[in-house]
Amino acid sequence: MKDMTNLDEFEVGYDIPAKPGMDEADIQTPSLVLDLDALERNIKKMGDYAKAHGMRHRTHGKMHKSVDVQRLQEKLGGACGVCCQKVSEAEVFARGGIKDILVSNQVRDPAKIDRLARLPKLGARTICCVDDLANVADLSSAAQTHGTEIECLVEIDCGAGRCGVSTTPDVVAIAKAIDGAEGLKFSGLQAYQGAMQHLDSYDERKAKIDIAVAMVKDAVDTLKAEGLDCDIVGGGGTGSYYFESNSGVYNELQCGSYAFMDADYGRILDKDGKRIDQGEWENAFFILTSVMSHAKADKAIVDAGLKAQSVDSGLPVIYGRDDVEYIKCSDEHGVVMDPNGALKVNDKLKLVPGHCDPTANVHDWYVGVRNGKVECLWPVSARGHAY
Repeated sequence: MKDMTNLDEFEVGYDIPAKPGMDEADIQTPSLVLDLDALERNIKKMGDYAKAHGMRHRTHGKMHKSVDVQRLQEKLGGACGVCCQKVSEAEVFARGGIKDILVSNQVRDPAKIDRLARLPKLGARTICCVDDLANVADLSSAAQTHGTEIECLVEIDCGAGRCGVSTTPDVVAIAKAIDGAEGLKFSGLQAYQGAMQHLDSYDERKAKIDIAVAMVKDAVDTLKAEGLDCDIVGGGGTGSYYFESNSGVYNELQCGSYAFMDADYGRILDKDGKRIDQGEWENAFFILTSVMSHAKADKAIVDAGLKAQSVDSGLPVIYGRDDVEYIKCSDEHGVVMDPNGALKVNDKLKLVPGHCDPTANVHDWYVGVRNGKVECLWPVSARGHAY
């Protein structure tokens, strides 16, 4: 395998889409392009918000799967650490030097638990979520085997309908078991309301979070009465972070998509009824694609199809243009309506994908661009580490 830090070994157009110093116009397509100025402004803005509201911000690594982006979030945005969804993904960040890692998911398979218990040996604070008493003994055993400590958050299902317990007595029972287990440390609660993040209406999102806040507050207060304090009360996403920050209950945000922005998140509305990609956050993440055919007068065919993106949250939007529209795709083709014949073969378009997380997951590299030049090439470090 080639050394990914030595780009001299890589060929543009075969191994990689571009090299630093190239003109933006010469980037091979389809590829992921980051507007570095916009990315840095987004990161700094969220970091400033969290600091001003007395919140920690643990950025969501599953969104970008990139050690380089995470480092930028810690350097410019003051992020305290990273959230991951899989143990092997967490290991990528630990090997990359990230020191505070939460696997914001359940870890149940014995082999995965064993790898989790070894993460602290890479120098990383290691945290995971628990929603079942039976998991506690397995985690404890692995931590003792390796002479490490695993911190645990009890996960509350506060509306997402996925993992997590739903009652305060269940929270307390698991927390007490963790607190009494060798090799484990009870560190708080995980309470992310993921189901409401993409609701268009600000008021509808607030109503869902109000329910979550009440559940979490009851759990925090009950735990405190039992002598268990929560170092972390985590949650909050790009569509809700202001609610959790002003709740008086949460102390750690877990936002991800704010840094890149995508078409599905971009359309949700702020408290003034304005799209959040028109002032609150900037589009910094694009699929660069080229026109490869214009045999039909009113249609241009581009080289970014299904294999270049995820369309689970809808088709991409063509950035900065309203005269052409991306209307459908197959494996290797995207169809762009061009009623006025504005496009020609080899023209390039920037697409804002419907969903940034799974789109990043199908690419190997980010091309960082500033002022029309390629400034950096970053690997999608955790791509393929899905275990």
